[in-house]
Amino acid sequence: MRQYTIIDLFCGCGGLSLGFERAGYNVALAIDAWQDALETYKRNRHSDHTLRADLTTLSPKDVLNRINDNKIDVIIGGPPCQGFSVAGKRIVEDERNTLYKSFVAFVEYFHPRAFVMENVPNILSMGNGIVRDQILRDFQALGYTINYKVMMASDYGVPQNRRRAVFVGLKTNELFKFPEPLTTPKVTSYEALSDLTEGTLREGDEYPTSPTSDYQALMRENSTKVYNHEITLHNQQTKDIIALVPDGGNYKDLPQELQETRRVHIAWTRLNSQRPSFTIDCGHRHHFHYKWNRVPTVRECARIQSFPDDFIFTQSRTSQYKQVGNAVPPLMAQAIATQLLKYL
Repeated sequence: MRQYTIIDLFCGCGGLSLGFERAGYNVALAIDAWQDALETYKRNRHSDHTLRADLTTLSPKDVLNRINDNKIDVIIGGPPCQGFSVAGKRIVEDERNTLYKSFVAFVEYFHPRAFVMENVPNILSMGNGIVRDQILRDFQALGYTINYKVMMASDYGVPQNRRRAVFVGLKTNELFKFPEPLTTPKVTSYEALSDLTEGTLREGDEYPTSPTSDYQALMRENSTKVYNHEITLHNQQTKDIIALVPDGGNYKDLPQELQETRRVHIAWTRLNSQRPSFTIDCGHRHHFHYKWNRVPTVRECARIQSFPDDFIFTQSRTSQYKQVGNAVPPLMAQAIATQLLKYL
């Protein structure tokens, strides 16, 4: 079977790329403005096809020498959601909109057979739907048939109830049919994390135990060692408060006088061991392990996002949390990529 070639825009550390690679695609080029994420992207691949660039100013023509005359079959990516400014019934001409417009420009220049663009779910309702309608018009004007859907990551084997809006355009009159959710039970936080230790494991330590679930075995498939499992050292008062919150609980389970210690509604929330995780974000300090009195480690967050254990995050720990939280879950990306093969 032919290997299809892609460009990944706003690639981050490479969750979307990884899913497509695992479905058999070849990444000709991955572009992002954040060097930390690109260092992780490069660390996890045998060849370097990355470019650090500001996509608001980068011309598609400028990357021709970086793709080695490859025919680009698919363009994928997720332009940041803050790129839309809405007033009344129109999208305001705002310099932030150029992030999205650069994605459109790459599709217009390379005329790929398909594109996949992901974003936050409220992009569909923003401005009473005018952003969604503008996206549809822009790509329809380029000759694409578009379908969109809010996908739930936990429907595709990811132990996380993460919702993302996904647009898929085809250069034919066919309407892309999104992959059906799996019929197997959803993977729980316990099934994702229970083989990882309460304390820190040094970089490259052997696994202390055998996998206890099919999901853990899948994450460990190409790895014999653990990375990015350094715990956060909380002060004793914080640990004491966390200890009062039960598995799956939150600030409402605390005594009244402690409920106001953090003035956000997501405060003091524990993972529920018997359910998929809530959405992993960029590393704030309000969410805690279902059992241990600490925030999840970078590796635990990566597990929740469905990054395999041989995918190693680089740079500072704060940066690593942000890289993981910004990523598209690779297993969900793989489901999209596999379904797309039927149309190529």
